[in-house]
Amino acid sequence: METIQKIALVFTIIGAIVWLLIGLFDFNLVATIVGDMDIIARIIYIVVGICGLINIGLLFKHLDN
Repeated sequence: METIQKIALVFTIIGAIVWLLIGLFDFNLVATIVGDMDIIARIIYIVVGICGLINIGLLFKHLDN
């Protein structure tokens, strides 16, 4: 499970960078990359959101030890 959490963390960090770009510069990197392919953009946002949910486990990992 540790590998899945690390992969999820990478996606979550990438998602945070995308939100930073939107907040600072009103620049949506995902829309720029995929263009008019709205369904692909939605899939990317869903994957990043699921990865964020997976990373909730990192908050409580120290409690298991």
